[in-house]
Amino acid sequence: MRRVRLGMVGGGQGAFIGAVHRIAARIDDRFELVAGALSSSPDRAAASAAELGLAPDRSYDDFAEMARAEAARTDGIEAVAIVTPNHMHAAPAIAFLEAGIHVICDKPLAATLAQAEAIAHAAAASPAHFILTHNYTGYPLIRQAREMAARGDLGEIRLVQVEYAQDWLAREVHNKQADWRTDPTRSGAGAIGDIGTHAFNLAQFVSGMAPEALSAELHSFVPGRKVDDNAHIRLRFEGGARGMLWASQVAVGNENGLRLRIYGSEGGLEWGQENPNAMAFTRFGEPRQILTRGGPGLGGGAGRWTRVPPGHPEGYLEGFANLYADAADLILGSGDGALLPGIEAGLDGMWFIDACQRSSAADGAWIARQSGSVR
Repeated sequence: MRRVRLGMVGGGQGAFIGAVHRIAARIDDRFELVAGALSSSPDRAAASAAELGLAPDRSYDDFAEMARAEAARTDGIEAVAIVTPNHMHAAPAIAFLEAGIHVICDKPLAATLAQAEAIAHAAAASPAHFILTHNYTGYPLIRQAREMAARGDLGEIRLVQVEYAQDWLAREVHNKQADWRTDPTRSGAGAIGDIGTHAFNLAQFVSGMAPEALSAELHSFVPGRKVDDNAHIRLRFEGGARGMLWASQVAVGNENGLRLRIYGSEGGLEWGQENPNAMAFTRFGEPRQILTRGGPGLGGGAGRWTRVPPGHPEGYLEGFANLYADAADLILGSGDGALLPGIEAGLDGMWFIDACQRSSAADGAWIARQSGSVR
């Protein structure tokens, strides 16, 4: 099967997430990076392209020029990865969608509701696909948990508990990653946008349920910080289930503590990202089982989503790679993209951010989700 020709916007020298996307795109040898607008600085863009082995005429000073030029080439890119800060997602996403080029965009969808809605309109009018990289949905045991919930292994779902705890912003920090994430004009939100959207997405992806309303308390513990760095959120799901979400970047002792627990009338599941190759499953009245990635009793999905035998850990990069492999199948017409987060997942995340901010400003008032709207 041939490789998909890939471009990238952002992700040049010193950019963490750009390197992650490039590695993930190549793990299964499904993509070839052939073009890029890798920095807003022309000199840095050219230097980054040279480091990656891109031809000089495929290194662009800006994304608009890249979209026009690549769409006109017979060997132009088929998809573009957008790995810029949040406030720079909308303009390139719209430009490439309008050029008929598939878009793979880092989360969250945008920095503002207006930007998100503009992307959604462009996606609806374009023949190209829009994919949002909520990479934790690519973890094999998360996909397994989704299947188990859908076929009723948990019974009627009652409780959804999800948390994402880090400590890297527990004090004032100044570096490339921290500076834009703590700048509301570039990020749009703090912990709720950076990691809370991951937790929110994961809860929906596995449970198969969408929250109808939320109540949030956001706080900025570090003096002078202009975005939230801690959030406690209550969730009301359709069908009567209840949930809680905690997102924090000031929880000292936590590195990347994404954890999901789902409990139903017949059983419960518990999974943590820092040990992603094991998941606890308990049927009511029976001993707890530990399911392992690729292990016995998991069915066909275990083979589809893993690359190495059980006991050889897979994690963050491989989760990203599963999304890229699914994206390649979708682009080349051999898959339906059913497990890929798309524009709706992006709009859900933007509703989550906006609703949390409005609820917290109103002393935790419940904010209901209006059907068919970001708001």
